[in-house]
Amino acid sequence: MSTSLAFTSIAELCRQLKLSNISPVELIDLFAERIARYGDTSKAFISLDLQAARDKAEAAAQDPNSGLALHAIPYACKDLFDVAGQVTTAGSKVLQDNTAHSDADAIRNMNKAGAIFIGKTNLHEFAYGATGENNLYGTAPNPYDHSRLAGGSSSGSAAAVGFGLCPAALGTDTGGSVRAPAALCGLVGFKPTLGRVSTAGVIPYSWTLDHVGTLTRNAQDAAILFKALLPAAHDIPQVALRGQVIGIPEGFFFQRCDREILDSIDLLMNFLRSAGAVLKPISMPSMEHTRTVSLTVQMPEALSFHNRYLEERGHLYSQDFRAGLALGQCLLAEQYIRAKRFIETYRRDMDAIFAGVDAILTPATPVIAPTIGAVEISVDGIPEPAGNAITRYTSFFNMTGHPAITLPCGMHSAGLPIGAQLIGRHHADEQLLGLTRQIESKFDFELPLPNLD
Repeated sequence: MSTSLAFTSIAELCRQLKLSNISPVELIDLFAERIARYGDTSKAFISLDLQAARDKAEAAAQDPNSGLALHAIPYACKDLFDVAGQVTTAGSKVLQDNTAHSDADAIRNMNKAGAIFIGKTNLHEFAYGATGENNLYGTAPNPYDHSRLAGGSSSGSAAAVGFGLCPAALGTDTGGSVRAPAALCGLVGFKPTLGRVSTAGVIPYSWTLDHVGTLTRNAQDAAILFKALLPAAHDIPQVALRGQVIGIPEGFFFQRCDREILDSIDLLMNFLRSAGAVLKPISMPSMEHTRTVSLTVQMPEALSFHNRYLEERGHLYSQDFRAGLALGQCLLAEQYIRAKRFIETYRRDMDAIFAGVDAILTPATPVIAPTIGAVEISVDGIPEPAGNAITRYTSFFNMTGHPAITLPCGMHSAGLPIGAQLIGRHHADEQLLGLTRQIESKFDFELPLPNLD
């Protein structure tokens, strides 16, 4: 069976299944063979359920015209999502015996849409980190360069799709943990409006900031998954680029950024202008305190969840996560409340900006995928922790809760993907997906497949 099928979109796989050009069992077997071949290299999976997946594929083959949107499409999920009968480890020794009794809402909806679960993906322990490094299960490498990071915290989900081990994966996004690894690995990462997709049955990191998101090959697939995760969603509209007002932030989102990334964004902006979109400079809220505000909310909320394990299992946490929980213990209630007020102000300010634009465009990340083990990255001579750099342009929109999507828009001379980020109005997820699909279909850029051998 053609290797290229492993990198085929969900939409095309659905078409091939409907035409009986491929059977559900053949599709599962294809990905099972690739997992056997690249699983150790990719470090993508913590656990697999391939026999059960094959059994479901055999059942799906008996009903080829089910009409389900994701009929017989394999998928994986970050190991924060509960799947009945499976252990949810969160990438940590702390929860190695944590067997789920029921499915997370997102898993239940994927299954209702006909998708077939194949396994749980690797992650930065408890989603605490943007590099995706995990000493217990290994660090997922970038499919385009195995000496570099896939990014995190949804590292395994990005690696699973990036290495062609499944056509789609679920992740979580608290500061960019879906969008950033997708951008670094040449994928589409979509974070819906805060609260639109249920987080029930997903181990939390920060209730205020957590979003369920998707990693796919293109925006059309992201739209298909969104409709599966949120059956009440509206149809994705056809969005004409002509007349769309795209906000271009001044300052922060284009500062201390790799020159080749900025060049790729310039090409994308030139395309949008030529297609009739209006590019409008906008002034964003001050970003001076945003990372501090985010951490001041994250760590007390993380501590609130993990208090139940600290006394008996505290020694099983990694050193960096224990340090984060200690920070949560040191923060005062007054500081937490003040940070929450900052977030409300950010949301109001952004809603006011969106009164004058249809979407906002930024680079997805200021850097290409860092090397595995990198502690700091220097851009324009200014050093920055690697994880902070990876999520510098994404984390603000977790606080504001606006839908945001990253998509490939170029290749760096280092042989690594470059991503752009589009942000939409609250609850205008369908419009944002429609806009991204239109850009993707018209923009003259084709991402090469990774050379894995």
